[in-house]
Amino acid sequence: MRRPALPQWAGTLAAKAALFITVMCCALAALLGVLVHVQVTDQTVGQARELALDRLADATEAYEAGDPLFPGSGIDPPGLPASLRALAAGGHRGTVVADRHGRPVMWAAGPVDHGRTIAVHVDYAQQARTIEALDSAIVWSSALAIGATLLVGAFAVTRVTRRLHATAQVARRISGGDLDARVDDPRTKDVSRPQDEVAAVAAALDSMASSLQSKLLAEQRFTADVAHELRTPLTGLHAAAELLPPGRPTELVRDRVAALRTLTEDLLEISRLDTGRERLDVDSEELGALAERVVRASGTRTEVVVVRDARVETDRRRLERVLGNLVANAHRHGRGPVVVTVDGPSVTVRDHGDGYPEYLVAHGPQRFRTEGGAKGHGLGLTIAVGQAEVLGARLTFANAVDGGAVARLTLPGEAAAVDAG
Repeated sequence: MRRPALPQWAGTLAAKAALFITVMCCALAALLGVLVHVQVTDQTVGQARELALDRLADATEAYEAGDPLFPGSGIDPPGLPASLRALAAGGHRGTVVADRHGRPVMWAAGPVDHGRTIAVHVDYAQQARTIEALDSAIVWSSALAIGATLLVGAFAVTRVTRRLHATAQVARRISGGDLDARVDDPRTKDVSRPQDEVAAVAAALDSMASSLQSKLLAEQRFTADVAHELRTPLTGLHAAAELLPPGRPTELVRDRVAALRTLTEDLLEISRLDTGRERLDVDSEELGALAERVVRASGTRTEVVVVRDARVETDRRRLERVLGNLVANAHRHGRGPVVVTVDGPSVTVRDHGDGYPEYLVAHGPQRFRTEGGAKGHGLGLTIAVGQAEVLGARLTFANAVDGGAVARLTLPGEAAAVDAG
């Protein structure tokens, strides 16, 4: 089953964490900046407004007393904002910030007699510069805080993701057959250190690997012990069967004893392969001639096609064992014609039956597992895979588009071409 593709916005954990930290820092900086800006602006504007209103009160007293008005005040002065003039004409006092000759000033205006307006203006440039400097400081300090927080957060998240990647790599090694692989997170060994979630996952993975390894080793020992224990009584049973008088019952007994001996030898071979201590007896072999010998020894009607012959350095006995098992499996579980094709260092065995089961194509052969009513114990292909690994070759299984099972064995190393003539 194909894994669904991630959406375009999805990324690694570190990228997501960095994006989250950046967004949260920007939101927090914007909120704090707005609060500080509003607070300082309200305070600055309030102080300027109080000063302008005080001067307006002084100017009003001077006007009512007939004294001359001080500089910065006047009756219906030019430049007074229309909105403030209309407010004063309506009998109210008010203030507004506006430009006067290119400089910001705080206007204050109120009503006097005969519908006229008295107004004063106070310089507001210093307050405007203070607010502008404050806004600039907020922006720069927010950018600096966001950058520092992002670096610290990225460092912290990277440490976590690095441990997660190491744990995932060990899990892949275990799934690939390396049962000795362990995470060995230092936090799981030192109880005095705080145990985080990554350490808990690492400890669980190590525990699972140890349990799996113990069970597999026990299974391998059991298989080897059973095979060894069966070997001696089977030898005696085979000798006794040979002494029976000719007849159909004798043939059936001998056939079943032979099948049981074959199964026992297969189990012994699997147990030897499981130990991983098999050694190669390397020699130079021509693949075309070797494939023909395997087909003749099988006693089956199998076609050998040599597209491009090659000479390889390999263990002849093990290679014959692999090809013999593949040919026997093709005739036992498939349908003819069965064709063995040699193309350089690659040998393909194909039948025209129903093909391999899906689990075998996806995960490889599994001992004592067959499907679709097939007879057998699943040991032939398991042995073929094990011997191919000893040879350093790659054995793959697939189903042909037009039907039939295809097993391809690719030998390692440089293959020397063989002249067909």
